[in-house]
Amino acid sequence: MIRYDLKCREAHRFDSWFQNADAFETLKTSGHLMCPTCGTTDVEKVLMTPGVRPSRAKAEIPAPSDGTASATDRERQLAELKTQIETNSDYVGLNFASEARKMHEGEIETRSIYGEARPDEAKKLLEDGVPVAPLPFIPNRKAN
Repeated sequence: MIRYDLKCREAHRFDSWFQNADAFETLKTSGHLMCPTCGTTDVEKVLMTPGVRPSRAKAEIPAPSDGTASATDRERQLAELKTQIETNSDYVGLNFASEARKMHEGEIETRSIYGEARPDEAKKLLEDGVPVAPLPFIPNRKAN
């Protein structure tokens, strides 16, 4: 297995694991590799930095003094957001676009949902005025 740091044409950065270098190329050329933030398939490998752990004796890095959240704070906040969404919403999986549209059109009762949609489905929902937004994380797929 190999991990690559990736970047899409919109400059969203993410990483992913691949069986080997050929697997990356195969997924990229077949259009099956996409940015989890915007859904574009225009994705490239970027220079990776090695994952080196600091020594145990090294002092903890202080939080930024400019008022911005540290990476650890952002990770904690993101984890809390994910827990809140998963606790208070129904996971509808790949039926997200259909369920959101039915609620918007009054066919079913409105409730808080989250799930997965292809980029073209999400774009169509937005164009039709359905209030949806991408999550800043990939939901865990749940089996029924």
